[in-house]
Amino acid sequence: MLTLHTADASPEAAVLVDGAHIAAFGPYERLAAGHPDARLRRWPGILTPGLLNPYGPELLEQAYHPDPREADRLGTEPLFAERAQALLGAGPSVRGASARRGVQRMLAHGTVAVAGELRSRPVLDAVGRAGLARAGRPATLPGPPALSPVPLVLLPGLGAGRPARFAVFDVPDRDALVREGASTCVVTVVGGRMVYRRA
Repeated sequence: MLTLHTADASPEAAVLVDGAHIAAFGPYERLAAGHPDARLRRWPGILTPGLLNPYGPELLEQAYHPDPREADRLGTEPLFAERAQALLGAGPSVRGASARRGVQRMLAHGTVAVAGELRSRPVLDAVGRAGLARAGRPATLPGPPALSPVPLVLLPGLGAGRPARFAVFDVPDRDALVREGASTCVVTVVGGRMVYRRA
């Protein structure tokens, strides 16, 4: 079944999804008229190609992402340095669970691709299962590892025949996305599936 995704602040950038790929990309009115039977998903904000997070190893192999049941003791933000290494040292199952929670947090920030050399099998499995693309890492990294890195790195444009991989952010334009950050993500689509949707 075809699904048409559109965002209120970017009607010129609607995406028609067929399975795991983009069947068509363009103005909402044109795509809706050409495919009246497509299921419609209308979102607030802008539809983008999604984000590349250049801090794959730092966020998924070197950070510990607390389980919600650990929030009273560890908080909800990723832990780094010695504290993270002590928690991750408990074994592969702990590393895998942390990596899966880290990937979910990345998806909740509109990340559809990660960069950096990933070496840990549990992390590689979590990234692969989520369908995140892997990309080359920029030569220099501008700041500390973050789920909403500064500057934000948007992937190249969307187009027919390309993988259905994109994110929608509840902002009026790209300048506002840069100012307000990736926590404004409303939905992330990878492989044609909604892998994150804000409640």
